[in-house]
Amino acid sequence: MPHPSLSSSRATATAAKSGFNYFMEGFNLIRRPGLRTFVFIPLMINLTLFSAAFYVALGQLETLFAWVSGMLPEYLSWLNFLLWPLAVVAMLVVMAFVFSSVMNWLAAPFNGLLAEKVEQLLTGKPLYTGNTTDLLKDLPRILGREWLKLKYYLPRALLCLALFLVPLVGQTAAPVLWFLFSSWMMAIQYCDYPFDNHKVPFDDMRFALRQTKGTSMSFGAAVTLFSMIPIVNFIVMPVAICGATAMWVERYREAYRHPTIAPD
Repeated sequence: MPHPSLSSSRATATAAKSGFNYFMEGFNLIRRPGLRTFVFIPLMINLTLFSAAFYVALGQLETLFAWVSGMLPEYLSWLNFLLWPLAVVAMLVVMAFVFSSVMNWLAAPFNGLLAEKVEQLLTGKPLYTGNTTDLLKDLPRILGREWLKLKYYLPRALLCLALFLVPLVGQTAAPVLWFLFSSWMMAIQYCDYPFDNHKVPFDDMRFALRQTKGTSMSFGAAVTLFSMIPIVNFIVMPVAICGATAMWVERYREAYRHPTIAPD
């Protein structure tokens, strides 16, 4: 099937709106009364699981530091006061990245619903995506879509990580390439929810994002940067979904509309 042109979609987009602007718009959208419930549910799941994992990880860290303290000579005991906060911050950053991946799987059905409600709010036209029973029946397809993203991500991520082992390249180009790749993947991850609500194939979605690569990359870069900030990373997922849906409505919807729009 040929890819539809995005020219009409771009022509109707808000003038010169960047991907970063769309991401920041998500902060306003999550506060809208009609969306709070759909933001609250995945946020509570995220907070509960993250808190439990952090509690377990903190216990393991305490055990590790007790062992390190026993190995250090007395005159180096002051290192504990320096290393402990650094270790906690490092653990928070690593857990933030891991949880963003895990939560995208666990919260995938809720994320699709949030994207649906945001689109309805922005367009004034409801999407017909079925009832709760239909959602449960659709779970294998939704999780299959997440699997497609994971299959796309893993080999490319491993290749980027391998570059860190290359002398010179690993210290210079590899970190930049990793950031750019992470930004691209964040755009794919969150823009996919409104595309998938319209049953747009995964390859077509990637094609659309490549056609507006500057916007896509600046959106993904914003998501990546905010995901690195402890505490703030808890709300990045709903903010990114809201921002990505706003981008879908203004830049892609007219070109990729699917007859899931309920009749007036």
